[in-house]
Amino acid sequence: MPSADSQDYLWIAVGDIHDEPERFAKIPELSQADGIIVTGDLTITGGIKQAETVMAALRAHDIPVLAQIGNMDRPEVDQWLSEKGWNLHTQTRELTPEIAIFGVGASTFTPFGTPSEFPESAFAAWLEACWQKARSYPHSVLVSHNPPKDTACDVIPGGIHVGSTAVREFLEEAQPDICLCGHIHEARAMDRVGRTLVVNPGMLAQGGYVLLRSNSGPALSRAENARRLAFARASARMSAEIPADAASPQVSGARRITAFFIPIPAAFFLLFC
Repeated sequence: MPSADSQDYLWIAVGDIHDEPERFAKIPELSQADGIIVTGDLTITGGIKQAETVMAALRAHDIPVLAQIGNMDRPEVDQWLSEKGWNLHTQTRELTPEIAIFGVGASTFTPFGTPSEFPESAFAAWLEACWQKARSYPHSVLVSHNPPKDTACDVIPGGIHVGSTAVREFLEEAQPDICLCGHIHEARAMDRVGRTLVVNPGMLAQGGYVLLRSNSGPALSRAENARRLAFARASARMSAEIPADAASPQVSGARRITAFFIPIPAAFFLLFC
């Protein structure tokens, strides 16, 4: 847990659990975490009973859990999460006094007719409503089950981009610090839309998760902030073996990519494992 002096926080973000939460307990950083974020798809076309099983496994670690439906969860799961006080879908919440988190679950229409699908117009309206609250915070994190269109996080075999245009347009306009997404299992990747870092960890059962860190501290001078950012970029190149400004860095195998976004006065360190 964060100390009163440092106010450092760590959240573990996962998604596309699909009734298989067992891998979660094996995440090495779990004992250090302050909370859990679920991007969607707790189940495979399941209802409350199946969602209860997944959430029980996550909540067994005695830290807060925020979750939302994906397209594979039935609509009643959304209401159940709200009743429990755990829902992120169409909600804006405070992670810290400096950071807002807001979510849009479900997905746009697919060829498969899954339980929770909605038109792009619904996502645009939900995002705008959430942003009215989130925008007052210095930093913000969007949790969108749908990845934004035309990124490394929404590509299916054949090079086809199937993400949401509404999410993409929102990111271009609002520019939250981070967008955590999922839905497209094979598009496990990191990318950027403007200054927004977009991350799709892939399926939990395949080992995908994200470490979201917030390190608060005293405000830095512009020169010191630039120096630290330059160092962070060099470190990222060394650990990830890809340029920090690469358009679509991909993740595979056991590679760990460390991405840095360093605003003033707080720093996000997002580790893609």
